[in-house]
Amino acid sequence: MTESQNIRVAVNGYGVIGKRVADAVAAQDDMTLAGVADVVTDWRMRVVRQKGYPLFGAASEHVSAMREAGLDPEGDLDDLMDSADVIVDCTPKKVAVQNVERYRAAGIKFIVQGGEKHDVTGHSFSAENNYASALGRDSTRVVSCNTTSTVRTLTALKRAGLLRKARGVLIRRATDPWESHLGGIMNTLVPEEEIPSHQGPDAQTVDPELDVVTMAVKAPETLAHLHYWTVELTRPAAKEEVLDAFRGSTRIAPIRMDDGLTALNAVKELMADLGRPHDNLYEVALWTDMLKVEGTELFYAYMVDNQAIVIPETIDAIRALTEAEADASVSIERTNEALGITGDLTSLSRVAEE
Repeated sequence: MTESQNIRVAVNGYGVIGKRVADAVAAQDDMTLAGVADVVTDWRMRVVRQKGYPLFGAASEHVSAMREAGLDPEGDLDDLMDSADVIVDCTPKKVAVQNVERYRAAGIKFIVQGGEKHDVTGHSFSAENNYASALGRDSTRVVSCNTTSTVRTLTALKRAGLLRKARGVLIRRATDPWESHLGGIMNTLVPEEEIPSHQGPDAQTVDPELDVVTMAVKAPETLAHLHYWTVELTRPAAKEEVLDAFRGSTRIAPIRMDDGLTALNAVKELMADLGRPHDNLYEVALWTDMLKVEGTELFYAYMVDNQAIVIPETIDAIRALTEAEADASVSIERTNEALGITGDLTSLSRVAEE
């Protein structure tokens, strides 16, 4: 595929997710970043320009402000949409729903993130679970970081015929690292108001057959989320059989306590040492030496990088909507290769330590 035939992707919102989506799009050999739109004129937009990404204001007043700031925007969001095949909305929670009618009026395919409700698009996406159902759609919603990890891991068990029901406890980071000076919690834990927490029902928007209940608590840290799961298996299974089921997903990466990866910060440090952009952990990092099987009960824990896990899913969603690739496995492999996802952080950790 030549560059002129590439999928032309627009990104609206250059924040925590948007900047990672833009970089991931730029790394794909079948996609071209048509540009980035935003409302601010601060250092983030100067990074956009430094990277050579086309910059657009979300509206005319933002274009004017960018020009006054010397950012040399190329137009507004309408101009960006005119040059794109699909737009990925990475604006703050509840803002995307206000943009949807604008996308529909422009006749452009669009993707929203998990902060929006399922009803916004009528379809919630996870690449390993329901890629085919997104083919050719006008829009989809890439589910949230916690929901993505839930669907990935439970889908792996389900495909192996091992999953009966699952119950999870989620320890959630309080806020994103870059804006932790603006808010968050200190010296406390904040339980989510209801049981089940919203992540379980959200996973069922991807796969209604999942018997899953989640409980969540917000913790005073910013690095990542930590999940603990208790799963009832369909039958007694050996630990190795369960691990083989998880290995069926290239986006579930085994890690080990005895490799020194004993906490969230250690795994993030590994990502930095490996040269991952923004220290991204795209995979579910699952502790294999912690995992236990007792009869038909399975217990395991894993780490979720809330800033990165949805990025490969978004790339696959782009291919699905545009029908650039009909086979989920081919798209996933292509995305993984471009982003350096190997499915094995344990071996990578040993390389880094050497």
